[in-house]
Amino acid sequence: MTEHSPSKAKPTSGALGLTACIALVVGNMIGSGVFLLPASLAPFGPIAIGGWVLTSAGALVLAIIFGRLSRVVTKPGGPYAYSQEAFGDFAGFIIAWGYWIALWTGNAAVAVALVGYLGFLFPIIVDVPMYGLATALIAIWSLTLINIRGVEGAGFVQIITTILKLAPLILIGALGIFWVNTENYFPINHSGTTAISAISASAALTLWAYLGLESATVPSGDVIEPEKTIPRATVIGVIIAACVYISVTAVSMGVLPPDVLAASAAPLAAVGEVMFGTFGGLLVAFGAVISTFGTLNGFTLLSGQVPYGAALDRVFPAALGQQSKFGTPANALILSNLLASLLLILNFAQGLVAAFNFVILLAVMASLLPYAICSVAEIMIRLKGGEVLRGAELAKVAVLGMLGFTYSVWAFIGSGAETVLIGSVLLLAGVPIHVWVRWNQANDVEDIQKTDTSKGELP
Repeated sequence: MTEHSPSKAKPTSGALGLTACIALVVGNMIGSGVFLLPASLAPFGPIAIGGWVLTSAGALVLAIIFGRLSRVVTKPGGPYAYSQEAFGDFAGFIIAWGYWIALWTGNAAVAVALVGYLGFLFPIIVDVPMYGLATALIAIWSLTLINIRGVEGAGFVQIITTILKLAPLILIGALGIFWVNTENYFPINHSGTTAISAISASAALTLWAYLGLESATVPSGDVIEPEKTIPRATVIGVIIAACVYISVTAVSMGVLPPDVLAASAAPLAAVGEVMFGTFGGLLVAFGAVISTFGTLNGFTLLSGQVPYGAALDRVFPAALGQQSKFGTPANALILSNLLASLLLILNFAQGLVAAFNFVILLAVMASLLPYAICSVAEIMIRLKGGEVLRGAELAKVAVLGMLGFTYSVWAFIGSGAETVLIGSVLLLAGVPIHVWVRWNQANDVEDIQKTDTSKGELP
């Protein structure tokens, strides 16, 4: 197994263990999606479970791929680091740029969802748009400050919020079977289309719920025994999330009639009310608030680590590679969340749902290119390291890469023409930034050479 040299950054002592990394993966995936998707999937009927299975299988393949890559490349940055190692600086930049866009737009999306769930508990937050905007901004910047103070605090927050968010979901998934009315499961396909079309359409809707599966690979410099911890945390996290998603959706479709479920703005709260009365609805709403808060914390952590790792390799501006007195990428965190805040301010006037949908589309599309490139990165990294794979090992890498790449491209196409167009424009907008960074670096080298020459001319 070839292991490539880490970045030139000062090594840090591991602060995130297996539990914290699993919490990071689960916390970043199980966010707003699981609390809303049962209603979105209701028009398809129980056949939508097939969509969950298909997406879960694709996510598990990607989880295995990222786990293998974390052993081959040990420097921080996750998808950026793997793409840069495999395909060079420009490819690394484009992937880092796209992944970074996905993170700070995802931050904005989750903050909007947080406001919506808080509005279920305190209606004035959504009744007065300025209150909602202020709440979203306060959540973003509170967690930014926590992450600036250190990953230990961020890891602790992630463990606590993950436990609290899973409690009501596990309660519904495990006990909800006693409230299921089997008549709600028929007909299996409500969509009026073929089974394949219904499964494909429902699978496309579930993609948002799996973004963040690579979370444990990004802060690798702060992970205890990353070569063991990251692969385990990634695979375990995806399996936990898949079990939660499938069980909760199946119970929701059995407890509520299809038309009621499809019309509900808070489907799991409605299920909770059927199961446990008003208290059950409030418990689920509280869990949704905790869920989105935990996801926001995880995305905030990653939104600093990705540009930080890219800056260390002189791909992003050098200022983003500077650390605070706490040893955290403060500049990267601040810039990322300034952009997320600006996106919120520009879109919040459209209303919660419209703002949420817009930023979700950007986050999903921007994540798919890094997933596709990373799917085929391992074989390139090994070739560059002088290692030629053969036999069973080559077959394993090739099959995994083909499956991951095919899944990512299929999901990319399924995200819609408008999303692909907007996302492509955002990705292309990074090219002048890359040129500017390289131009500055060339000028720095030229200045150093001139200084050395002038010193040599002194008597």
